[in-house]
Amino acid sequence: MINQMAHDIFSGEPNLTTTERAVSVALGLGIAAAAAQPRPNKLLSLAALVVGVGLALRGATGHCAMKAASQRL
Repeated sequence: MINQMAHDIFSGEPNLTTTERAVSVALGLGIAAAAAQPRPNKLLSLAALVVGVGLALRGATGHCAMKAASQRL
């Protein structure tokens, strides 16, 4: 199950435009950098880090599993 989920997220045909990829990488790196700042709420920092890395990976791979799923409907 985990292997299939990882395969769905990190593989597949690129379905993002160049602009979408650039925006995802820029926002993802910005959010991840903001999460690295010391904050009193560690869970919020962790959540921001996870979201930032997810966006950066989305832009780097050019594949968005959510967009692919919505296009199948």
